[in-house]
Amino acid sequence: MFIDFLTLMLVNLVVSLVLFALFMGRLIDKDPKKLIPGFLLTGFIALATGFRMIFTWPLPGPYNFPYGEMSVFYGGLFFMAGLAILWGWDLITIGIYSFFAGVAAIVIGVRIIDLKLTNEPALAAAGFILTGISAILTLPGLYFKKARVLRLVLSVILLVSAALWAFTGYAAYWQHFDAFAKWTPATMK
Repeated sequence: MFIDFLTLMLVNLVVSLVLFALFMGRLIDKDPKKLIPGFLLTGFIALATGFRMIFTWPLPGPYNFPYGEMSVFYGGLFFMAGLAILWGWDLITIGIYSFFAGVAAIVIGVRIIDLKLTNEPALAAAGFILTGISAILTLPGLYFKKARVLRLVLSVILLVSAALWAFTGYAAYWQHFDAFAKWTPATMK
């Protein structure tokens, strides 16, 4: 039996997407510094778990690189966004990076449908594709800060993406209790 921490990664993604929706929808104009701790925390967790996943491959088959690499992409984005807001840096390079990470997420989502990967390929693909679309829209959302409608549309897409990942992540927590009920570590056998 393989041991993974995908549940942690998914729920962390949910939190970061909700925080980013708040940022783009409201706090970018008012007080973006309120989000620094959340961006840094979710970014750090995503980076740490993503790097571990891409170097150790705890999941079976091809699942390690879509979840691991996307976690590193998004972790880096959120961590650096937190630092950029803290130090007053321009966020446009975060938007550029986000654009290309978003394209990768969409490619992954389409490929999940194509190969019928995961127990729920349509749900996983929708999560990757919508999160990818939100990442692509981040660039114009940051560049055209005054385009309130664009930022609100982006916020809605972020919240829908968060809802999809929340459903997946919390369902995985539910399933993992059953799947690991009789598991014991090698040190206790």
